[in-house]
Amino acid sequence: MKVELSAQAEAQVERIDAWWRENRQAAPNLFAEELEQALTALAETPSLGVRYAPKRDIRRLLLKRTGYSVYSLEEPERV
Repeated sequence: MKVELSAQAEAQVERIDAWWRENRQAAPNLFAEELEQALTALAETPSLGVRYAPKRDIRRLLLKRTGYSVYSLEEPERV
């Protein structure tokens, strides 16, 4: 399944990644790597995560090592 980020999500990812690289010297790539793993997992299993908003089937997937969350909405042909 194709995974797409909204414009708002892309802006948030860029901001978080820049902060992470600047402030987490021991693991500057951790956020980007963990996010990439989560997006790959969502492409393979779109129903991954905990139901967050049942009326729209929005799901929340926790990035355990960085503490951030990915929210997804499964639609025909894309997540």
